[in-house]
Amino acid sequence: MQTAYAEGTITPQFAKPPRVGPVTRSRQRRTLIGYALVCVLGVLPYLVGASPALQAAGFGLLFPGAGFLCAGGFALLLFPLTLILFGMSLIAWFGSGMIIAPTILWFGTAALAAALTGEAITVYGPLCSVALVAGTAIFLQRRTMKRSAADLTMLAARKQYLPAAIERVRAEAAPPAEPAEREMTPAELGGIRYMLDRALQPIDGFSGFDKIDQFQTSALRYQINLLGYGLGLSQCNVTPNFHGYVSQAQRNLVEKYLLKKVWDYWIYETAWGHFNFTNFDPAGRDNIMLTGWLGLQANLYMANTGDMRYAQPGSLPFRLNKTKTFEHSVHSLAKSVHENFEVSPFGLYACEPNWIYPICNFYGMTSLVIHDRLHGTDYVQPTLAPWLNKLDQEFTDQKGSVIGLRSDLTGIEVPFPTGEIAFATMTNSFAPDRAERMWAIARTEIGSLLTDGLNKASRLPLPGAGIDTGNYRRGHVGAYGGVIQTAHEFGDAEFARVVQDTLDEYGALDTTGGVYRFAKGSNQANVTAAYARFWRTGDYRNAITKGPPSSAFTGPLLTDARYPEVLVAAATSKGEDLRLVLYPGGAGGRETLRIERLHPGRSYTVTGATEPGIVALPDGTAKLSVDLSGRTEVLIRPAS
Repeated sequence: MQTAYAEGTITPQFAKPPRVGPVTRSRQRRTLIGYALVCVLGVLPYLVGASPALQAAGFGLLFPGAGFLCAGGFALLLFPLTLILFGMSLIAWFGSGMIIAPTILWFGTAALAAALTGEAITVYGPLCSVALVAGTAIFLQRRTMKRSAADLTMLAARKQYLPAAIERVRAEAAPPAEPAEREMTPAELGGIRYMLDRALQPIDGFSGFDKIDQFQTSALRYQINLLGYGLGLSQCNVTPNFHGYVSQAQRNLVEKYLLKKVWDYWIYETAWGHFNFTNFDPAGRDNIMLTGWLGLQANLYMANTGDMRYAQPGSLPFRLNKTKTFEHSVHSLAKSVHENFEVSPFGLYACEPNWIYPICNFYGMTSLVIHDRLHGTDYVQPTLAPWLNKLDQEFTDQKGSVIGLRSDLTGIEVPFPTGEIAFATMTNSFAPDRAERMWAIARTEIGSLLTDGLNKASRLPLPGAGIDTGNYRRGHVGAYGGVIQTAHEFGDAEFARVVQDTLDEYGALDTTGGVYRFAKGSNQANVTAAYARFWRTGDYRNAITKGPPSSAFTGPLLTDARYPEVLVAAATSKGEDLRLVLYPGGAGGRETLRIERLHPGRSYTVTGATEPGIVALPDGTAKLSVDLSGRTEVLIRPAS
């Protein structure tokens, strides 16, 4: 289905510094006024000469733990402890939407200070309390001004280099590869094997997954999603006429996602973030980190295979207990994303209660794009323009980049690692002009780190120790994988090669058993790097806005081959034929393949197999044998 938004007709304004949007400004003003009222309430007992306990409690409202400074004595020891605990409570609020944590701690310590105060408050307590407030305000203001100055300097530089950078990106972009000519290399198959090993294990098995927490970026759901995307992209763009174990793997991943241990984080988040203790439906209010991400994964599988199982009512059941199940399908997930977009004052809406991550909202918009194409809905067309306008107003910093995180409640931006690389590829599916601009910026600024231009010996050292969002350890494996993906999406194969060479050296590449794995990366980082290897120009945009060629739904299919004994590097059809490129996953030997969607009773010539020809059974199937030893190409054609 052709759509205007897919042609990239919407271009963001980049001529002047973005300003704080009206919704953000309103929320920030509300927050400031609310805090000012709390401060007035806090100093009032001191001004009117109320009891020492009330005075200590009041100053405790000005700043977390400040009441202990007024109580004095051993209570002073509770002040640094409060700061530590308050910092932890902010992490809990940020990481899981637990808004009650900082609230309880702040007001609770004020009450405790009152209980510990004797016959008089300390002389220095009020002064220290006011100084803490003033000092924090000055620090935040200076930090804001410093960042603003740096952003404006960066904006000026971008305005200078961007026109030429965009022209260079266009001139150097390789054209999309023809599906019939593509095949994966042994190294690319090594990455596919990494993903398949995890996806083909029993549904309740999570061997090879990182299990740290289920609230933030290391959560199982993100590992599942990324595995599904990687296998879906490979199937769409390289092996569209192969179902078999690659389709089974994708179905397994969806089933894994439906396990309660994967999605029950929402039970807690909606309780302590929304104060909701009755309706734990994960596809209702907020939670785009589920609806958008899973909707994209399930629709990608259906778009590749024609198997529309997840469009059926109740096909995505989230079982809470023996008596309660939240029954969903890709349609209800898409409806939830669309309705939340429409009602949110910010346009974009929350993952955890109160916290809006633009990256998750990009997944949500992309999920609507593929849903519209596959099911004939019209969610994106009326939504995209106002959504992009809100993105520009409320979630774009002064250098023109999309921010990482904003509080829905307070309007405050919180530092979160993102950048043009994080958004460019997804944006290519609904606003290619923006995506091209993002890549031109990223290519210029990241490219400046190249050690010696683009040559065989060049490398791309990333600054600092980095952070692996899949296990919260230091590392750049996932970052390198993201750069490679984006470079390939926009056709910069040479830059992608340099970064791939850098990653292979940096990441401690292990190829034991033909499975490619980076010892320095989390599971999430390894999955990102795995499907970066086979990515080529426009693969993501093609998978979302077009899908595999029509012959994937009409031509012969390879539907059964043993894994890992048979590795499928290519499976394509021009309509009546089937071209396969196979590799042995081990020592090699004779393997049996099952072919479907042949014309019943028709004869076919075969090259590359043990049989010179096959005759399709009445059900359109046939089996043939191949002797695998290195690269093996099999061609099946109708006999003349």
